[in-house]
Formats: sequence, C-alpha cells, structure tokens
Amino acid sequence: MNGPEIHVEFAPELLLFVPQARPTGATRTATDGVSSLGHVVESLGVPLTEVGALLVDGREVPVGHVPAAGESVTVRTVSHPQRVPGAPLRFLLDVHLGTLARRLRLLGVDTAYESTDIGDPALAARSAAERRVMLSRDRGLLRRRELWAGAFVYSTQPEEQLQYVLDRFQPELRPWSRCTACNGLLRRATKDEVADQLKGGTHRTYDVFAQCGECGRAYWKGAHHEQLVAIVERALALRPQRP
Repeated sequence: MNGPEIHVEFAPELLLFVPQARPTGATRTATDGVSSLGHVVESLGVPLTEVGALLVDGREVPVGHVPAAGESVTVRTVSHPQRVPGAPLRFLLDVHLGTLARRLRLLGVDTAYESTDIGDPALAARSAAERRVMLSRDRGLLRRRELWAGAFVYSTQPEEQLQYVLDRFQPELRPWSRCTACNGLLRRATKDEVADQLKGGTHRTYDVFAQCGECGRAYWKGAHHEQLVAIVERALALRPQRP
C-alpha cells in the first residue's frame, strides 16, 4: 500500500501485535483506496479475532469499510464476555496448549485438542467444520479466513490462560463431567468395570470410580485429586453470577 495515509489508534491490549505503535498507541499507515479497514488492521499485525468495534472519526463502521485519506481510526478490543452466535460454545486448541485443554476439560468445557502439529489449514478446517472457537498463540493461524471463530491466548502460563478464556467467553462449567484425555463424557462406573486399570493398592483403597464413555479411561480420587479440586474451586470462584 502506498496511497493516502490514515491515522490508526489501538486499544492498549492490542499493542502487543503492533510494535510500531507502542510508543504512542497509534501509527500512520498508507491505504490503497480499495482494501477494507479490516484488511488494513490485519496488515498491521492484529488478527481480526482480537478486534472489537472499529471507529472512524468517532463513528462505528464495519470491517468492510474502505478508509479514505486523512481518516482517524480507533481499533478497540473485543468486549468481555464475548458472544459467539450460531453454535454451542466449544473450543479447539492447537498443539501448544495441552495443559489449558486438560484444565478446560476438567471444568466440563467441550474442548478438542490436537496433540500433534497437523498444520494451520487442517486446524482452520476443523474449526469451521465443527464450529469450534480456535484458541492459539499463532497469529498466522488466527488470520485464516476459514476459521469459524478464534481467540489469541495472550499468556504462556496455564493458570493465566485459563482465567483469560473463562473471562473472555464465560463458558458454562460442569466440573468432573469430561475426560481430560479425550474430551468424552464421564459416567459412574463400578470397581469391577474398571478393574483391569487398577493396580493393587488402588483396587484396595478406592471404591468410587468414573469412566469415559469414549476411550474407557477410569478415574478416581487419587494422589493428585486435591490439586485438581483447587483448580476447579478457583475457576468457580471467578465465575460471574448468572442472573
């Protein structure tokens, strides 16, 4: 782009994506008179998944607005909670977010996860086919047009990642209802039904079990249960009260 310039100001949260705007929170960029404002914002580094309202000279415009010379643009971040209409709220996570995937599943949130790197095109296609919100730290992936919906995970720390996703989307939580290994639904199981998965000490000590209806994995309140309870309790404490 080498046409007339516009002035673009970004919400503080978005400056991560626009290094050239960090000193002042704004930058100037050239337009070509044809490309949409959404395209211009993405060309500056911000995935549209992270963009809320777009204001031109104080009035809200759609992402398809074609900017003209001299316009002043304000790029806001998405509002919280973010609503994703058109499908039940469920997620797809890439290979780098395994711990977050397991914690979301622990809370009963429908969470698909790719434990191997299947590539951006395949991830975007699955997001669209299953209508899942793609969670990733890969900006290129989040810019793919075929995504159903997506969100950038800002932190590298699992605890902060979980808090962010819960705050941004406020999914319904049903702790202890999903398999943390495969996302299948759990059901009560007898000791005899899961006996082949129990070692001697476990078989003698525990009597209450659950089993995944998909992969068959058995669950019981073992040595790490208190740590898992703490994760669940923190998440429930942060959950906003529904009217």
